[in-house]
Amino acid sequence: MKKMLFIMNPFAGMRRANRYLSDIISLFNRADYEVNIRMTAGTGDAANFAEAHSVGMDLVVCCGGDGTLNETITGMLRAGATAPIGYIPAGSTNDFAASLKLSTNIMQAAQDILEGEATFYDVGRFGDRYFSYVASFGAFTKSSYATPQSVKNALGHTAYVLEGISELSQIRPLHIRMEMENETVEDDFIFGCISNSTSIGGVLTLDPKIVDMADGLLEVFLVRAPRNLTEISECIQALQSQRYNDCAMITFGPARKIRVSAPETMPWTLDGEKYDGQAEIEVENLHHAIRLMKRVDTHA
Repeated sequence: MKKMLFIMNPFAGMRRANRYLSDIISLFNRADYEVNIRMTAGTGDAANFAEAHSVGMDLVVCCGGDGTLNETITGMLRAGATAPIGYIPAGSTNDFAASLKLSTNIMQAAQDILEGEATFYDVGRFGDRYFSYVASFGAFTKSSYATPQSVKNALGHTAYVLEGISELSQIRPLHIRMEMENETVEDDFIFGCISNSTSIGGVLTLDPKIVDMADGLLEVFLVRAPRNLTEISECIQALQSQRYNDCAMITFGPARKIRVSAPETMPWTLDGEKYDGQAEIEVENLHHAIRLMKRVDTHA
């Protein structure tokens, strides 16, 4: 039999995947997989399980939210594991799944893994950590990790929006310097992200014609503080039309490597999880770092 590691976060989203556990395992058993099950109980468990058990597996499947996927990828990269990854999205937002148009129907997602092909995708390295789709700071980023799990389970994505609105009165510009291959940007920003995704926080959507999650590039998106209602309107129009470079408050462009200088006390969010800030951080694209099982008739 083929060997499969199955990592599940039973607290993700509205815990909706829990009722399908036996059906998921049965599906992979019938496909001739011997399934090694690991259930997470807290932060870091998925990374530890992946690091300890993914080497030698024919397939690694994780079921949970973006944070669970992040940890699974992190553990596999640390271990040097090369097995393809299957992802069953079961979180509150599922940005990574939205970018790749993965099914959020639990059993359909499991079936798609079996019927899919291993496709290469990039991963971001952030200092000594990794992110599958985004590293962000500033406005609205705190809501992803500050919202209690019980509230996320009860309200789903709405919980992030409500928590983000509560942050508005606390937004302060942050002085950031980003050195990229062909450009250096330094200014006061209220929001910024380095991403490999078309969906960020379920709020910001980047043009899929511009973003290629396997092209060796990351996208840098920075927003300066609007000074008046006219500039706020310009920002909103640029975001809605996805013509980001038409707005003076927005800096947007691709980069392979970025050196970030930021306030040491400024927290970041990596795939929805908090990461303590550093004065200097190196970020780079790890080209084709993972292989993800994906149906060939589903377009990224």
